[in-house]
Amino acid sequence: MPVERAEDRLARLLAVVPWVAERDGPSVDEVCERFGCTPRQLATDLDLLLLCGAYPYSPDQLMEAWIEDDRVWIRYTDWFKRPLRLTPAEGLALVAGARALLDVPGAEAEGPLARALHKVAAVLGVDPDDGFVVALGEADSSVHAALTAALEQRRRVLLDYHSHGRGTRTTRTVSPWRLQSTEGAWYLRGWCHDAAGERRFRVDRIASATLEAEAADPVPDDVDLATSATFTPAPDDPRVVLDLGPAARWVAGRYPLAAEPEERPDGTLRVVLQIAGPAFLERLLLGLGPAVAVVHAPPRLAEAGRTAATRLLARYR
Repeated sequence: MPVERAEDRLARLLAVVPWVAERDGPSVDEVCERFGCTPRQLATDLDLLLLCGAYPYSPDQLMEAWIEDDRVWIRYTDWFKRPLRLTPAEGLALVAGARALLDVPGAEAEGPLARALHKVAAVLGVDPDDGFVVALGEADSSVHAALTAALEQRRRVLLDYHSHGRGTRTTRTVSPWRLQSTEGAWYLRGWCHDAAGERRFRVDRIASATLEAEAADPVPDDVDLATSATFTPAPDDPRVVLDLGPAARWVAGRYPLAAEPEERPDGTLRVVLQIAGPAFLERLLLGLGPAVAVVHAPPRLAEAGRTAATRLLARYR
């Protein structure tokens, strides 16, 4: 089972808290059905919530959350009763974050978060539902316009694309499904006719986008466009086994795993990572340095970190 991304878990938790806190102990099944999680995920989220609060993090400044008689309870700390004094910049950041959270599956369009959003927005003189735009990532305006037109007209689009993970530049014919912002960047999600599979393309890596005459293929019924993962491994993508030290454990929650992570006696976390290609693995190993060790990899990738470091040193010399 793939490890859940930290970003997805945080977004769900931020949406769950105000919804549960406003109600008088909703049932576990009700919460899980509304927010698309399992009872085990919900219990883990509540354990994390117990560590959240305000300085100095004494018991009276920590959140309360528990499950009793198959019902869920969340109580705010007294700190939340204090009026906030925000600068205009802080208020605008709060409005932007709240507006993004309302797009999380299960969030209430007219719930407490939405009401608080409109109160803050009214003080700032902005309308979060009309003309309020959160700009995420850098993308060529002509490329973005072409992708938007392709979506509206339901036509295929020809992309000149640089794959950061594989370190290659290719031309792709794509049936676009959705433009979405994730982790501060725009992504195009759709069916790649050249790869014969679903792909996600980071928009700021698209050199050009040209509309084609052919109609785009429709979105399959089994595809959930609400998911925010930026990389979907192909069946033939290589797998590498890594031991992650404490400083590298975040990798397990960020990238697709082919198996459950394994806690090792030496304190490392062993993961089986699916990767797009050598370029991605080289960057990952160089960035993590001694915090990661390659346990097993295909022959062509076994020395990826060492060969990349050698090339990098040669360039410095």
